Amino acid sequence: MKFKYLLGYPSEMLAQVQGLVESGHLAAVVAQCHPDAHAVRSERALYDYVSEMKARHMRSAPPLAKVAYDPQLHLLRNALGTHSAVSRVQGTQLKAKREIRIAALFKDAPADFLRAIVVHELAHLKEREHGRAFYALCLHMEPDYHQLEFDLRLWLTARELAHLLNNDLAIVVGNVDMLGSRPVMSADEREALRDAEEG
Repeated sequence: MKFKYLLGYPSEMLAQVQGLVESGHLAAVVAQCHPDAHAVRSERALYDYVSEMKARHMRSAPPLAKVAYDPQLHLLRNALGTHSAVSRVQGTQLKAKREIRIAALFKDAPADFLRAIVVHELAHLKEREHGRAFYALCLHMEPDYHQLEFDLRLWLTARELAHLLNNDLAIVVGNVDMLGSRPVMSADEREALRDAEEG
């Protein structure tokens, strides 16, 4: 089975994921590792959440004019988040207004995954390309960024599989008795993935 959210990951990790899919445990394993929900439901709450993280980690980054959940983002643009700058002439100066849009599916995502996508989009305020500097900035804001990104991809895979099976995705929260645990990326695997993304 080909996993569109896991392209570029080592075959050994994909084999572990395949095993979890075949046993029907992928969603439960991800839920066990990331059981906490968040209360960031409104646009105002999202703006405050992103602004607080920006103030803590990226004070010198340009200010944000807008932060919003976008219900069409994942479906139409095949993206989980976007960052943009709209330039306008104001008098004799060119002013850029920056905004971040987060796919609405993150309203129902575990708190760790909302944090990961916000870190990703904030990093784009300073680094446009996915290079070493970009990932260094992500790791500055969230030291476990690479594992969270991988687990987010597992969660998206589980959502998609549930949708394909015409099942409602009911992620189990709380005490789950599972065999094994989620695949974990080693430092070497993270480095190889970064090098592949840059090349």
